[in-house]
Amino acid sequence: MTHPTPPMRRATAGVGLAFASNGAIFASLLPWYPLLSERLDLGAAQFGLIVACFAVGSIASSALPAPLIARFGAVPVAVVGTALVGVAVASAAWAAAGWMLALALLAAGFLDAVIDVAQNVAGIRVQDAAGRSILSSMHALWSLGAVAGGGVATLAAAAGADVRLHLALTGVACLALVLVGGRLIGPAARAPGDARPAASADPATPVRRGSRLRRALVVSLPLVAVAICGTMVEDVANNWAALSAVRIGGLPVDVAGVAFIVVIGSQCVGRFTGDALIQRTSRAAVARLGGALIALGGILVVSTTGQVAALLVGLALAGYGSATLVPSATRAAAEIPGVSAGAGVTIVSWLMRLGFLVTSPLIGGLADAVDLRLGLGLVIVVGVAAALLAGALGGRRPHQGTAGASAR
Repeated sequence: MTHPTPPMRRATAGVGLAFASNGAIFASLLPWYPLLSERLDLGAAQFGLIVACFAVGSIASSALPAPLIARFGAVPVAVVGTALVGVAVASAAWAAAGWMLALALLAAGFLDAVIDVAQNVAGIRVQDAAGRSILSSMHALWSLGAVAGGGVATLAAAAGADVRLHLALTGVACLALVLVGGRLIGPAARAPGDARPAASADPATPVRRGSRLRRALVVSLPLVAVAICGTMVEDVANNWAALSAVRIGGLPVDVAGVAFIVVIGSQCVGRFTGDALIQRTSRAAVARLGGALIALGGILVVSTTGQVAALLVGLALAGYGSATLVPSATRAAAEIPGVSAGAGVTIVSWLMRLGFLVTSPLIGGLADAVDLRLGLGLVIVVGVAAALLAGALGGRRPHQGTAGASAR
């Protein structure tokens, strides 16, 4: 068994702070969505399109992280990105029209995707240096940060705090966390030769590399589908849990954020316990069970009327069931034959963001056309799909030190 040295323990703690701060900073906005939606007089379809701008921004920045990290390093990119995303999130509170909120979310998504890659690169390097797997725990800390950010925001909203002041202070606090995290990580996240392009190492084989990449894309599609099932549940948590608590559960607007906390808190518990379950069985078996729990949770959500307890139980089941889907899909992506672990993970991590792009507009459109309950019925479909596609994750137990995973 590998025993981490004090510098490695400090570096691991630093990565954990980076993940937690990233989870907290955007989650601090989400419990305010019902208030902002009411203030801007947004319909469900409008709201769905506006919040999807976060996903549009994250997809648009897909080519940026690699050259930025190669030029400046993973930790500086994460620190500067956190400062900028704090400004973007805080600006959402000043939105006087729907398009202004959309612009703020577009900027936040653009920057968040860069931070996501940077902190994962830092985590992978610390993991490799430590000689033991830490990324699943980092995912759990991201969820824990989101619970903390959402919880504080819910308390602030219930106390009648100013949303603008709250988001500004949260941005400063998260920046302080990631600065401390960067100091703790120190040189552990530095790696010589970051910027070397794959082509320079093998200039004579561009055709073979292109062929391998195309095969990898085909092989990755079932993994992408599993990961999208996970991101769709997260999108429901981020954008619709609080609104469903108001419109379906009958909760007051100022405490509706508790629904978001329930989903992400359950996901956090699932991620802390997921490694042990996977170790005893397999990624596929745990994902199959997770899909069943998501579907069951969706049934509870759509069948309840004014019963907030049943709604919250349904959301909790969906959150817990989704916990291992994205981490397991990205771990399986690192094992795609013919490409490097990093290339496989990059393919899945980028394509899975399409789930965020589709979910909210679809739910919003159904909610406006029929009912929010019908829109949230998508959760049932997602659960069934995850259970059916789980076999793509493979029956093997995870290897220690597998590189790469999304922060989500």
